[in-house]
Amino acid sequence: MHRYITRACAAATAGIALAAVGVTGATDSDAAARAVPAVRVTGAGPSLAAASPGTQLWAARFDNAGNGGATATAASPNGKTVFVTGYTTAGSTEDYTTVAYDDATGAQLWAARYNDPGHTTDQAYSVAVSPDGTAVFVTGESLTTEGGEDYATVAYNAATGTQLWVARYNGPSNNGAAAEVAVSPDSKAVFVSGASLGTPTGEDYATVAYNAATGAQLWVKRYDGNGSGGNWAHSVAVSPGGSMVFVTGSSLGTNNGYDYATVAYNATTGAQLWVKRYNGASNGDRGANSVAVSGSTVFVTGSSLGTNNGYDYATV
Repeated sequence: MHRYITRACAAATAGIALAAVGVTGATDSDAAARAVPAVRVTGAGPSLAAASPGTQLWAARFDNAGNGGATATAASPNGKTVFVTGYTTAGSTEDYTTVAYDDATGAQLWAARYNDPGHTTDQAYSVAVSPDGTAVFVTGESLTTEGGEDYATVAYNAATGTQLWVARYNGPSNNGAAAEVAVSPDSKAVFVSGASLGTPTGEDYATVAYNAATGAQLWVKRYDGNGSGGNWAHSVAVSPGGSMVFVTGSSLGTNNGYDYATVAYNATTGAQLWVKRYNGASNGDRGANSVAVSGSTVFVTGSSLGTNNGYDYATV
C-alpha cells in the first residue's frame, strides 16, 4: 500500500493526522531525471483479437535495480497504448516512474522518471490520459527539501514520454498528498485532488485545476468539512460536458465517525456548487473511495458499517 492510502486509513481508524499541502508553480523539465531501465516482456500475443476471452495476451515487467510498485494504469483513447505509473527506487530514494506499453504486444514504448529538485522521495498514485490522446498526466506526493510533502503533477507527451511540465502544490502547512488526477473532456484542464494540511483546520480536501498545456494553476479550492480536520479526498471526476468537477472521500463527522463527503465545483472558476454527506446505517463509515459521473447523475461508493457490525459496499 502506498503512503497516501496507508496514512489515510490509519487516520480514519485511529484519528492520526495525515500530512497535507499548499502553493503552486509549474517548473521546467526535470534536469535530474535518471536513466530508466528496460522492460522485459513475456508471453506476448500476436493480436488482441486472436485470443479467446480470458487468455493472457502478454505480461510486461519493468526491471528496476531496487524495489518499486505500480499504483495506477490508464489506456489511450484509441486503445493502442497503456500507461502505468507508480514508483521505483533509485539509490536510497524513490521516483515517480511512468511506462508506456503497446496495447497489442506489451512492448515498452517509453519510460520516464520524475525526481524532485531535492532528490528526495516521490510516489505517483494516479495517471490519466487527455481525451485527445496527446498527453499523459501523473500525480502523487513528493517530499520537499524542508521535509514536508507536496502534490507533484507531471505532464508527458503521450507519444514520446517527453516531460512537458511539472506543477507542485505546497499548501498552507507544507504537507499534502494528491490521490487522483482527471482531465476535462476538451483536454484543456487537469484536476488534481487529495489531502492537504490546513491551518488551523487539520486535513482538508484540496483540489487544484491546471492549464493542461502549460501547467499554470487555474484555481485551488479547499474543503474542511466540520472544520476539525480529518478530510481526505480520494477521487475526482469531471462531468461529461466539462462544466463540473466532483470530489469525494472521507470526512470526519460530528459523531467522531467518518462520512462520505462529496463536493461539486464549477470547473472553470472553482466555485463550490454543493456538498453532500452520507453517514450510513450505523454512523460508522470509512468514507468514499471513488466517484463517477454519467450524464446528470453522480455515483459515489466506498465502505460503510452495516447493521451487522460488518462493513458493506455503500453506493450513493
